[in-house]
Amino acid sequence: MLAKKNRADRKNIDDIFKRGRFVNSPNLSLKFISTRNSTPARISFIAPKTASKKAVVRNLLRRRGYAVLKKHLKHFPSGFTGAFIFGKKSAEVFSGRKTKNYNPIQNLDDEVKTILNKLH
Repeated sequence: MLAKKNRADRKNIDDIFKRGRFVNSPNLSLKFISTRNSTPARISFIAPKTASKKAVVRNLLRRRGYAVLKKHLKHFPSGFTGAFIFGKKSAEVFSGRKTKNYNPIQNLDDEVKTILNKLH
């Protein structure tokens, strides 16, 4: 889990949805606001019921998202506030167990990298 100083709270997320910009990938979207202050990057994950009806799966998606984001947090600029939003098919792509041919955490890592490349 990310430190609390790096997670966006409800007030920040409301502000993001009012005036933020989008960056999309196939199963994950990032809505964000970038300010010029020196606060640390604040990022959260949102798993709506369209991603999965089961709360267990939505919580799994969020936990995996935070675990992957921990590696990439240093690449976000200071003053960045954003929310990753899981899409409809993300439960199929990012949940489940790792096998020889299927690695859900690596899939999520690749999507986060794709979004980071689009930001820069």
